[in-house]
Amino acid sequence: MKRTEREKNSFLPFIKEKAKILFKPFLFSIVLFIHRLSYILTSMKDFRFLIVLVLVGVALLYGVQPFYAQSKTDKKNTEEQIVKELLESKEYTIEVDRAIPMRGPSRHLTSPYTLEIKGDSVISYLPYFGEAYSVPYGGGKGLIFEAPITDYKLSFNKKGLAKIKFKTYSGEDTFTYTIEVFPNGSASINVLAMNRQGISFYGELRHDRE
Repeated sequence: MKRTEREKNSFLPFIKEKAKILFKPFLFSIVLFIHRLSYILTSMKDFRFLIVLVLVGVALLYGVQPFYAQSKTDKKNTEEQIVKELLESKEYTIEVDRAIPMRGPSRHLTSPYTLEIKGDSVISYLPYFGEAYSVPYGGGKGLIFEAPITDYKLSFNKKGLAKIKFKTYSGEDTFTYTIEVFPNGSASINVLAMNRQGISFYGELRHDRE
């Protein structure tokens, strides 16, 4: 049975409405897909940018690291050279901040104490803690005196550790000083006396010159 023209025209709005209902989700899906695709592409650009930043950072890190290591090595070598030159000049000062008596605990020194070598003389300004066997009345000079030195010997081992040994007479006692100075300037002093117990000190070589 054939439809009349009027019936056909009345059926068209129904088809159009159904088509809108059917195609709306499809169009929405296309728009959503395009949006997500653009987000993914943008994220990929950001990810690529992040990768580039990481690679640049790694390159800079590995580029700066050898330079930093070289600078640190140069500084260490310079410090060792200064320490060596000072000791060889026989014009240096060791600042002491800790005393180690033969008996009893170590003592932190708050006052400035030093041992200074000036050519063939020693200026010993060190405290003494320990037992004295034979000293002048009142304790005498102790380790605070200035006197000539004898038998001065300086040697370096393969690691740069300096060992210094000399003797001196203060007018009251005969002392043997043994000094060890590390390449970084850290120092130890051991003092043996004829009429007193031995004592040791720890400190730093003053090497602040340019």
